[in-house]
Amino acid sequence: MTRLNIQKTYKIFIGGKFPRTESGRFYDLKNKEGKLIANLCLSSRKDFRNAVVAARKAQAGWAGKTAYNRSQILYRLAEMLESRSTAFVEEMQVLGLSKAQAEAETTGAIDTLVYYAGWCDKYTALFSSVNPTASAHFNFTVHEPTGVVALLAPETSPLRGLIQTVAPIIAGGNTVVALASNQMATSAISFAEVIQNSDVPGGVINILTGDSAELTPHMASHMDVNALVIARDGLSEEALDAVTDNVKRLVQWTEEEDSNPYRILDLQEAKTTWHPVQVSAASSGGY
Repeated sequence: MTRLNIQKTYKIFIGGKFPRTESGRFYDLKNKEGKLIANLCLSSRKDFRNAVVAARKAQAGWAGKTAYNRSQILYRLAEMLESRSTAFVEEMQVLGLSKAQAEAETTGAIDTLVYYAGWCDKYTALFSSVNPTASAHFNFTVHEPTGVVALLAPETSPLRGLIQTVAPIIAGGNTVVALASNQMATSAISFAEVIQNSDVPGGVINILTGDSAELTPHMASHMDVNALVIARDGLSEEALDAVTDNVKRLVQWTEEEDSNPYRILDLQEAKTTWHPVQVSAASSGGY
């Protein structure tokens, strides 16, 4: 008797859980030969709004962790992804990638996590400064996370591209709502399974699947999203107008760009503080 394999169900990832899209819609994911691989959730505006709520709820706690702790959590993600690397390679081969391409995607994703884990407790030393002044004051500039970031992940890179954009966002204390590659989203949802079983708090990373043309205007116009990162081609005039109207930070990253700490800086707010060098007894009431 021939046994049929149980096919994997791919849902979306919001707040550390795997709900189905509230709309009940889906789209077919096929490989290069036209063979059906999976039915993927076609995320709606409400799915995105739910993900933003989860991201906002998690942001203060995530930003409040020590940089060293965030570093440990990213490194642990790399460890867990390494242990499942064979499964990811096989999954990407089903998408149509060669074995060599799938292995490069997987090892590149792991190495990217390790890279940004190393930067978590170092970027503030690199980018912060003591500024010159013309008065008896110290003037310090430090960086703080922007907040909740919406992300259009790269379209042509199923795993490495996603992690190359998510990792610098969360390394700096932000939370993220990412829209995965439309035609290569299976690896993104499998990576969400790794996230769920790691030390990443629920809501720090949220992953949706669906149509960027439908969701990008909502990402751009949502008033509780602090920044929009575009890591693929194309931004509609409607979305661009929405970003301009609500003064949201807009960041463009190219798929060819290598990992670098300036991606962390792109999503940081500079905070400058003045402090007197000394206070005279007369002006301080005798103290």
